[in-house]
Amino acid sequence: MDIVVCIKQVPETNDIGWDPKTGTLIRESTGGILNPNDKNAIEAALQLREKHGGLITAISMGPPQAEDALREALGMGADKAILLSDRQFAGADTLSTSYALSLALKKIVRFDLILCGKESSDGMTAQVGPQLAELLNLPQLTNATEIIINSNSVRIKQKLEDGFRILKTHLPVLITVEREMNQPRIPPMDSIMEAYREKDVLVWSVGNLGGDKERIGLKGSPTQSRKVYTKIVKKGEITLLEGEPDKVARELIQILKQRDLL
Repeated sequence: MDIVVCIKQVPETNDIGWDPKTGTLIRESTGGILNPNDKNAIEAALQLREKHGGLITAISMGPPQAEDALREALGMGADKAILLSDRQFAGADTLSTSYALSLALKKIVRFDLILCGKESSDGMTAQVGPQLAELLNLPQLTNATEIIINSNSVRIKQKLEDGFRILKTHLPVLITVEREMNQPRIPPMDSIMEAYREKDVLVWSVGNLGGDKERIGLKGSPTQSRKVYTKIVKKGEITLLEGEPDKVARELIQILKQRDLL
């Protein structure tokens, strides 16, 4: 079974710069870590490989330093790593990112399963996985807390707000993974050293992917930020209410109505 895991490097700090002209994050100047939810997707891929064999390819899009996230995936046990890195990818929203990833996956050609973390810690949109499935015309199973593969079929336990449900489809398929699915393994030091010293990370540019350049990067991103600002929270006056509970409740309701809070 050949598995592709889509991962992302996310900012390690809340001190993130913004480009006032484009309204996008300046990622080049910030430290990065492997998106926590993507570690669960990698762990799920490793456990499936242990049962069914095959190869795991980790793929990411980002600036050159995003290679560190792919090295971490290699250290955990991924077989191959591909980084989509080009200045033309800059400013991409989820749709443009999904389009670039879809081009890369078509270039890979052979895969049985695509795994994604449910969402990234910096965006929390949970859109890339579903959009990628649509662009590749694949069935999608989201919010998985369990994956069972039997021959050419796959079944997941899907997390819902008030419970769960069982969903089933055929391979190939894209699945997004919940954090509670597993506990990502901590790779041994020799695997980490091997990932940095002996394994290669392929780097693909826009030219390697082909496709429509009008759908790449900021140009291909319909999501635009009108304004970026830091909200200033001011402390208001404190009103102390005393007396019988029913009287206090009535006074509180009146105050909330006066302040348009009720």
